[in-house]
Amino acid sequence: MTHLTAGDRTDLRDLVARYALHADRRDFDALADLFAPAAALVLPDPPADLAPVRTHTGRDAIVRALATLRAVPVTSHELAGEVFDAGDEPDTASGHVTCVAHHITEHDGRLTDLAWHLHYTDAYTRRDGAWRIARRSLQIDWIETRPVRKARR
Repeated sequence: MTHLTAGDRTDLRDLVARYALHADRRDFDALADLFAPAAALVLPDPPADLAPVRTHTGRDAIVRALATLRAVPVTSHELAGEVFDAGDEPDTASGHVTCVAHHITEHDGRLTDLAWHLHYTDAYTRRDGAWRIARRSLQIDWIETRPVRKARR
């Protein structure tokens, strides 16, 4: 097993924070740049299946999958914790990232927060000195809905 430096851990924290930021801003080009070219994103199919079941491989497929966020007026991905471990090979690492993803929607004039309590199981690779996501699997642990009084548009 290789070793992660403090700088590696900082860079990996920045990588997962940028994923949340770019998703909330709908900056799909910036999101794509966070992934290795042949990366895979494995998503659930809620509410029927909360486990990661749909695989999207390559940056273009990942962007298409994440672009479904356009249908949600407001999101907020709140990172709750990250744990990173060195991989078996140099320039690889794994991560477990806990998050609450809020999805604000409006139906019949009423705002609702569809909150996904989830975690990501990640594999990372470093190329040309920069960490990238090689594989990200999203597991929803539970879903809840909450009324929302007001939301930005």
